[in-house]
Amino acid sequence: MLNLWNDENGVILSAEIVLIGTILVIGMIVGLVELQCAVVGELSDLGDAIGNLDQTYMVSGMTSYKSYGKVKSQTRGTTYLDHPDEGDCNLIVVCDQAIGQGEKQYAY
Repeated sequence: MLNLWNDENGVILSAEIVLIGTILVIGMIVGLVELQCAVVGELSDLGDAIGNLDQTYMVSGMTSYKSYGKVKSQTRGTTYLDHPDEGDCNLIVVCDQAIGQGEKQYAY
């Protein structure tokens, strides 16, 4: 049992574990940043698609006549036209640059 306890074959040093862990963490951070960029891009495409939907519709009316020419029943038609508003345009979301101290300075 003492020989097994003192056997150092196959031992991983703590420096190797730290190095492997650091590489894995850096790789995860890069992967998560790329995932975030992909998700933001897809959600932007989805928002553009929803904003560009044509919401105009028209329902025609109907009229039914009696045999001698008088109106028996009538339904009026209806229309709706979606005018573009501020939220329908293609927006591009851009992150501001980081500013170290103080408040942000806006250029007007």
